[in-house]
Amino acid sequence: MNQLEQLKQYTTIVADTGDLASIAEYKPEDATTNPSLVLKAVQSGQFDSQIKAIADKKLSLADTMDEISVNVGNEILQLVPGYVSTEVDARLSFDQKKTEEKARKLIGLYEVLGWSRERILIKVASTWEGIRAAETLEKEGIRCNLTLLFGMGQAMACADAGVTLISPFVGRILDWYKASTGEQYTAETDPGVLSVKQIYQHYKQHGYGTIVMGASFRNKEEILALSGCDRLTIAPALLQELQQSDEAFSEALVFDDETQAKPEALSESNFRFDLNQNAMATEKLAEGIRGFVADQIKLEALLKTKYA
Repeated sequence: MNQLEQLKQYTTIVADTGDLASIAEYKPEDATTNPSLVLKAVQSGQFDSQIKAIADKKLSLADTMDEISVNVGNEILQLVPGYVSTEVDARLSFDQKKTEEKARKLIGLYEVLGWSRERILIKVASTWEGIRAAETLEKEGIRCNLTLLFGMGQAMACADAGVTLISPFVGRILDWYKASTGEQYTAETDPGVLSVKQIYQHYKQHGYGTIVMGASFRNKEEILALSGCDRLTIAPALLQELQQSDEAFSEALVFDDETQAKPEALSESNFRFDLNQNAMATEKLAEGIRGFVADQIKLEALLKTKYA
């Protein structure tokens, strides 16, 4: 078996792309999108006919953007058997109420198209407000994927909130440490890999049901070092690299200890203090939100130009 086939024995594979051809080729269980991936998908031209139909409705820009995101998700849902993640506008990352309203709207658009909400994950940034919004949404049967997660404090708060899934960002953690220390890291010493291992062990040790899905990989070695993680979301280039290698490897993450009582839930003040003390998590969370906002604005500008 090639390495992708081997990996599927240990971990649920998720495609980190909006490219329909790649999803059809690699046959993942789930797929994730974000504003950057939606922008790339729209720029590719593969959704031109759907976007033209949406533009002809003469909706507000916000409504148009929501319909485009859901339309991309609709096409992907026809190719995968599991979840598709659709992200809330990152400009709402610090507004709990508006995040909840946007999530309900996105789910409503999917339901109009005939999809069950059980197939959709609403992606929300792992801010305090985002986590609180997800807690409310989960109680309404709206499943959430908490993204831009870089530290244990964020992971603990997400588990306390009962969210369906978290996406700890492996590669972006590595980026920060390489830039900060000037050091080179192996898969065994990679700070992003070690962070996900710590979160995974904490969740299993305390019996949390939240799915851990490693994300944002920089190389194949990071992926193999996390084989056995609940899910891994992988970009097409790395899926291809795994498919082209036949080298054998073994499952890296195995938990066989007894579970222990859950620790006390993090308060807001403790969450914010923990984030403050983690320079990497603070900087990468802010940078990630800014990046998603920038790509959201680029997509809006593209639509204004093309469908004025």
